[in-house]
Amino acid sequence: MRDEINQALKAAIKMQDKRRMSTLRLVSAAIKDRDIAARSSDKKCVSDSEVMEILSKMVKQRHESIKTYNEGGRPELAQQEQEEIEIIKSFLPKQLSEEEIRAAVVALMEEIGCAGLKDMGKTMGALKERYTGSMDFAKASRFVKEQIAERCG
Repeated sequence: MRDEINQALKAAIKMQDKRRMSTLRLVSAAIKDRDIAARSSDKKCVSDSEVMEILSKMVKQRHESIKTYNEGGRPELAQQEQEEIEIIKSFLPKQLSEEEIRAAVVALMEEIGCAGLKDMGKTMGALKERYTGSMDFAKASRFVKEQIAERCG
């Protein structure tokens, strides 16, 4: 994943695509920051799943910025953030639909034998382990709570 981002950055530099260059530099800097933090815990660098977490967090931050810019009457800045989201998302796996998230939650809860609210943390941990980068965990959390309410209800 890291090599893919570096190759895309080199291509953007060659093409003089300023938006793509700046966005990919931000991504690289975020990954390097996490690498530096990981060194203190005896890891050389972050894993691909951690890189996906970083990218997902960057997308989420940009969505929040878009909302703020739209509320503040700055559509040009909101558009810039949207362009950055598209660039970052190109490195993430395809996002699961709500139906796919719901199906994954139900299947996983049955697999691990989720019996109630006390198992929510274990369920969310397993979902994050399996679906990092491809699942909206806020929606997943809501579906887990709904399933627990239906089962234990």
